[in-house]
Amino acid sequence: MLRRFTALSAVFAALFVRVVSAQPADAPSLPLDELQPGQVGEVWTVFRGTQPEAFKVEVTGVLRNALGPGKSLIVCELTDPRVQKMGAVAGMSGSPLYIGGRFAGALSYQIQRFETVRHAGFTPAADLVEVRDKPLLGSRHLADAGPAPQSRSGNADLQPLRPVFTLGGLSPAVADLFAPHFSAVGLSAWTLGGSTQGSSGNDPAAATLGSSAARAPAASLRPGGAVAVALATGDITLAGTGTVSRVDGDRITAFGHPMLSLGEVELPMCASDILTILPSQMQSVKMANTGAVIGTITQDRLSAVSGRLGAGPSMTPVEVTVKPLRGAARLLKFSVVRQTQLTPMIVAAGLSQAIMGSNDAGLANGFRLTSRIVFPGAEEIGFKTVYSGPTGFAQGLNEFILGLGANLQNPYAKTFPDQVSFTVEPLETNPAVTLDQFQLSRSTAAAGSIVQITLGWRDWQGAAHRDIIDLRINPAWTGKQLEVILAPGRALDELSGRPRVISAAELRSFSAYLAAMRDDRPTDGICIAVVERTALFSDQTVATPEAPGSIERIARAADEARFRRREAFLPLWEKHLLEGKLINAIVRRPLSVVE
Repeated sequence: MLRRFTALSAVFAALFVRVVSAQPADAPSLPLDELQPGQVGEVWTVFRGTQPEAFKVEVTGVLRNALGPGKSLIVCELTDPRVQKMGAVAGMSGSPLYIGGRFAGALSYQIQRFETVRHAGFTPAADLVEVRDKPLLGSRHLADAGPAPQSRSGNADLQPLRPVFTLGGLSPAVADLFAPHFSAVGLSAWTLGGSTQGSSGNDPAAATLGSSAARAPAASLRPGGAVAVALATGDITLAGTGTVSRVDGDRITAFGHPMLSLGEVELPMCASDILTILPSQMQSVKMANTGAVIGTITQDRLSAVSGRLGAGPSMTPVEVTVKPLRGAARLLKFSVVRQTQLTPMIVAAGLSQAIMGSNDAGLANGFRLTSRIVFPGAEEIGFKTVYSGPTGFAQGLNEFILGLGANLQNPYAKTFPDQVSFTVEPLETNPAVTLDQFQLSRSTAAAGSIVQITLGWRDWQGAAHRDIIDLRINPAWTGKQLEVILAPGRALDELSGRPRVISAAELRSFSAYLAAMRDDRPTDGICIAVVERTALFSDQTVATPEAPGSIERIARAADEARFRRREAFLPLWEKHLLEGKLINAIVRRPLSVVE
């Protein structure tokens, strides 16, 4: 009995191999005008694993100009019982349709929902060839615009089977935190996805940059096979899975519709392993593991995505080191695509995972974050910031996304970081403090004398603290009406004439832009400053107090936008206190200096 069962298994296995080998190779295209209702075709896709299988469809007809002039859709009934139950599946995007041994198109659109007889739309073969043959204009022509918003019509009669981007390496809590950010740029992301390309314990270059060590065999990719387009690779993976429509040498065409409508791109093409299909009346979805980088996607157009097998694109490597209060440090490594809106968001998501996706409960009290961003030409910028618990962290994330986004979208140079690194250090106590007292020993002082400044505050648990600062009165302040200001660094930046938003016209280079960013005062602690009100004349944000009118007139006549005049406070003396603490208070005290 056992021998008979084994023999039958061998027969079925042989039949399965013959069915798979019957998949057309280098099939010629079938012109749209030769399609006739009632024709029976085969669609190839992966139901599980990496092996494509065929299912039957019947041509209903051609929906002319469905997506615009000259952009038609082939409508087919999904006659295979397996597919009729689940309908067109997100992840089947690009599954090739063969009729009479010729390539007719690629499955790409869902038609209605809850219909009693399942149909699907197919992008014609000629439209996919158009995308494949589109010439590359070079990196300077890469799209700067963000992803196009996804259509969400009320009836959803005709929807592209947009790939559901799966998040590998992100906890559900982090995914929920970033869901609004992803949705804002047209990304529908969920955490039911995995990755086999984590860089921990491996060479990060091989795992994240598409080097030869990381590439899967090119011969394994064929029409009907699963393929993923990634936005992040490594310990953090964000990728959309679809299906290969055509393989022409090393050129790959897939999806049958746009991914994010980015135009000319440089995105990692990755292998993909399908775990299963999750059926749903709303939208069935393939669950997949994203594999190694096997090439580069270069076009993201209306009718398809396309690219070449081989090395992956240039990406930005990110490292996050978490130093817990006890135990060994953890290191998270991943790489992100270079796109002005997506890069900051994905970097922030990886940083959030390092903080939230562990058993350290790092948000309970707060943490110190040190960041370093290195741009081409060894230009770099770094910050040290202290956060207090979950509320402060959420606010800090938004600030980081906006800040890095502003850096990437600067008007001086199209640039992306060569490297981004973070160090996260949890705090043993909450850094938030409350101001109790800010007092001067006297408001009128003689030159050379000492005024005592008393600063009192309470920490998170209510314990009282007091500090006395001796302020020696500079004789140069004689006769001036001054103020002593207590304020956080950012507030003092604004009071002293530094705008929160710098106009592009005020600067002339990316180096000057980064230099302006480095001038910020510390974000933690509190600043005490002796200031006088003055008029600041600034050149590329570098301010000169009370510049002679003749110089100002000449300069502004030469370049009105570059030179600015502002009424502001000029710090004559300042001191930074309570480093590592967070205090939100602005207090001003008058000070007169006499002989």
